[in-house]
Amino acid sequence: MLNLTKLARQMQGLSQHLTLEAAASRQSLELAQQHLKNAYECQQDLIDRQEKWRDRILFANATPIEPLETCINIPVPPKIHTVIATDGSQIAPNHHEIAYCYLLNIGRVVLHYGQNRHPLLDSLPEVFYRPEDLYMSRQWGIRTEEWMSFRRTASETTVLAELACDAAQEETPALAMVDGSLIYWFLEQLPMDARDRILPPILEAWQQMRDARIPLMGYLSASRSIETMNFLRLLACPHPVPDCKSHCPNQLEKVACKIFEQLRDTSVWATRLKPGQRSTLWRSNSPILELYGDQTIYFCYVHVGTEIARIEVPAWVAENATMLDQALGLMLAQVQKGYGYPVAIAEAHNQAVVKGGDRARFFALLEQQMIKAGLKNVGTSYKEARKRGSIA
Repeated sequence: MLNLTKLARQMQGLSQHLTLEAAASRQSLELAQQHLKNAYECQQDLIDRQEKWRDRILFANATPIEPLETCINIPVPPKIHTVIATDGSQIAPNHHEIAYCYLLNIGRVVLHYGQNRHPLLDSLPEVFYRPEDLYMSRQWGIRTEEWMSFRRTASETTVLAELACDAAQEETPALAMVDGSLIYWFLEQLPMDARDRILPPILEAWQQMRDARIPLMGYLSASRSIETMNFLRLLACPHPVPDCKSHCPNQLEKVACKIFEQLRDTSVWATRLKPGQRSTLWRSNSPILELYGDQTIYFCYVHVGTEIARIEVPAWVAENATMLDQALGLMLAQVQKGYGYPVAIAEAHNQAVVKGGDRARFFALLEQQMIKAGLKNVGTSYKEARKRGSIA
């Protein structure tokens, strides 16, 4: 039980800390705005420096593909269209339960607009219980719980591609959406053998959507990214060349170019964009994208009315201006229909989430099957049983 009386004593210090942070953020924002204006005049020079010294730069940064002052109105989408989304949830393995296994549940949503057709709103559950599913990841030092989330990401994308290919047969404008980034940063830390079991199915699913000409989009709400702010650090660098490895090898320390520390990309673009506009298109330079082949990731920021959202798309969407504009229009319509958040993604989450009652029914069904199979002493551990109720 949370002791609110003791917690309240700490709140005053927290509020003072947040006040100081807000003041520092305002100063950083003013500085960033000035550097952004200065970068308008030397954008190509900064890109050239970035490209030449990319192997020596130690901070994540992106490359602008359009002029930095770009603010483009997003076009109105066609009335007849289809939006597809998937999301996932899980029941993690627990040694204290009646059986050591885990469940992935992939929510599926297909919404048809202007077509007088029923939507698809359901989920696909899958149980994993074989030793190769439960213990394979341990050879790479990866916990089963982490491996489960990686496999969930791959499953969400595979199911999304299946739905998109079905929708492509209708020859109606469509958009496939996922919640979160298309840049799978977690792959950087994985051994190559483990990575090869997660990334190839994802890229294959993307290729299927590419062949079907269904644009793919990742929607990031409340993004914490600083890739575009880090591009401006090239302008703030006091050294003749941005050779971080020689001049500033320890990026955890206070370095001269880190003048926008703690300032997110969204803070700056919120001052530049009006509702319904998108920012400059950027190409991410994350090292993991070297494994994506010709499906590297581009992104832009969009003022969706309620916030500045980060929108990510593969190269084959970004390089097709017509496809990109239509995809952004469909996304913005989804946000408006969802009162600030894409309705298809929200519904996919609702279909995927495993609630307390669902969890209880899952283990009850599992218990029935184990008893039917002739297993005895089926039940949770004493620890788990005691945690579910208090005798105090």
